[in-house]
Amino acid sequence: MKVVVGLGNPGTKYQRGRHNLGFMVIDQFARERKIKVREKKYHSLIGGLELNGEEVLLVKPQSYMNRSGEAVRDIVRALPVAAGDLVVIHDDLDLPLGRIRVRHRGGAGGHRGVLSVQEALGDADFNRVRVGIGRPPAGVDPTDFVLSPFSPEEMALVGELLPRAAEAVSTLLQQGCTKAMQIFNQSN
Repeated sequence: MKVVVGLGNPGTKYQRGRHNLGFMVIDQFARERKIKVREKKYHSLIGGLELNGEEVLLVKPQSYMNRSGEAVRDIVRALPVAAGDLVVIHDDLDLPLGRIRVRHRGGAGGHRGVLSVQEALGDADFNRVRVGIGRPPAGVDPTDFVLSPFSPEEMALVGELLPRAAEAVSTLLQQGCTKAMQIFNQSN
């Protein structure tokens, strides 16, 4: 079993915000496969599918970003899933808007949602799909920046980004992290 977790904040207030790119990628991935991510379980909205004979659980934690690890911990305790079978999708300030980076393991890089997952699992041995949002303009606090919505111009880029990010997740699930890194870390 694989578990794919998109990090974000619940509620319409944050729906189009930069910090919700993880949710947006989950929604794109699910939409492409005609899957609904609506069932409430594990402090999350979840949906499932089978991909190449393997069960895949799509997860959108409903405990705000900084407590995302609580939902992930509940899932890992309840289901037969190891940290290495976990994919976490999240926004990244250190990548320009539109860039995707796939990686295995690593630090949280200041991302409190990722840090929450690491602390809850006691392990950093999971795959990540990092989706760039770029740095805030001079004088703008990073916290305010990540919680703010994308501009209309940025949303056009996000519209192009989401299918590529969903494809990165699909590649990671079906062909492994190394192959996804070879394709997506070089091509965008």
